[in-house]
Amino acid sequence: MAEDIMANVTFEELEIGQSAELKRRLTQKDIELFAAVSGDVNPAHMDEHYAENSLFHGVIGHGMWSGGLISTVLGTELPGPGTIYMEQDMRFKKPVMLGDEVTVRVSVKSKRDDKPVVVFDCICLNEKGEVLVEGTATVLAPTEKIRIPRPDIPWVDIREKDHYKGTMEKCRAFGILKVAVVHPVQANVIEAAAEAVEENLIVPVLIGPKERIEAAIKESGVNAKGWQIINTEHSHAAAAKAVEMAVAGEVGAIMKGSLHTEELLEAVVPSSAGLRTERRISHVYLMNIPTYHKPLMITDAAINIAPNLEQKADICQNAIDAWHVLFNHEHGDPKVAILSATEEVTSRIPSTIDAAALCKMADRGQIKEGRLDGPLAFDNAISAQAVKDKNIISDVAGDADILVVPDIEAGNALAKQLIFLGKADAAGIVLGARVPIILTSRADSKRTRMFSCGVAMALSAARQEGEIK
Repeated sequence: MAEDIMANVTFEELEIGQSAELKRRLTQKDIELFAAVSGDVNPAHMDEHYAENSLFHGVIGHGMWSGGLISTVLGTELPGPGTIYMEQDMRFKKPVMLGDEVTVRVSVKSKRDDKPVVVFDCICLNEKGEVLVEGTATVLAPTEKIRIPRPDIPWVDIREKDHYKGTMEKCRAFGILKVAVVHPVQANVIEAAAEAVEENLIVPVLIGPKERIEAAIKESGVNAKGWQIINTEHSHAAAAKAVEMAVAGEVGAIMKGSLHTEELLEAVVPSSAGLRTERRISHVYLMNIPTYHKPLMITDAAINIAPNLEQKADICQNAIDAWHVLFNHEHGDPKVAILSATEEVTSRIPSTIDAAALCKMADRGQIKEGRLDGPLAFDNAISAQAVKDKNIISDVAGDADILVVPDIEAGNALAKQLIFLGKADAAGIVLGARVPIILTSRADSKRTRMFSCGVAMALSAARQEGEIK
């Protein structure tokens, strides 16, 4: 393919009446990008409901978006590279509506005799031929020929779908949650708790060595006045105390502080501790992924290393129950994709056999209120195009709500890739205990930490009301 070259037209070459144009359709992405760069978030551009009830009865583009297109023609086509923009007047005749195809045309109006200054007539038209913008531009035209490769336009990451706000609003409706923060002896844990307090999500109860907690508070600079501190000798005792308080109903959730997940779960898992239910304890990530069209759950990526069939059934059911709590059956039963390396059942890949068995268990009511399909490779689970290309017949494939991974290695790798490369927010919650357990990491963003607290609020309330086991 030939290299895309920009070549200019010098002052001497320009002739009166000479013109150039471009066509561009105004898209939602154009509006969002212009708003992000300019800071202009006028609801006429950004709020569909507001715009429908405005003078123009629909979303309109920013006025200077059209001005930017005029600049594009002048700077890249006529006169092209080397042009210096000096002056522009614009008269806005009609708005550019979302979806309009705009033709931008510039024509040489006059040339100075004493210096390479050129005045251009400028006009923007919609596909109906109606004038949107008209005016003149004055430029200092290039005097030397320039041929230069057209630069690549930088890739810009736009969050096409942000489910965080809507999900958090639902979670806030459940009320502030009292949370046992286990062994918060580092400043970052105190800071995370303070953020959740500021967002009116939690009331923290700090459990651990009092002197170390107070030192962490001092280091963080957080105003922790009024926060309850329960002194324990060490992290093991802190975990045990948190479990004791949860069993007694004194807190509605547990949050991991400055200790390993395994140490915390050692206090939770024993039946004698009183937090176990009839279900296997499992972990779920609720993910807000910019490039996916709805929230997505991944399980289990943190606790169960190589679960067997019965354990996978509990993992599925825990996630399904959590989904119903968070989304209130508004989308029907969740679509659960059982992941493997292929969509074919084969004895050479044991996870495909487990996937097929889980689907049959769902058919017979052993797993309830979820639509299961598998085995499915990752692309087949989340990509409608991949499903179409491979001619897969399924009401789950390409539109999954929940991804059930074959083991912790696959799950952890998948989740971390989506978080760090896919810019996903990921609320990490332990399910299957009598209270939700919030697993946070020093690498988590503030949005992720708040997301985890919000999900815990919803799950705690649901358990108290008997909606989940």
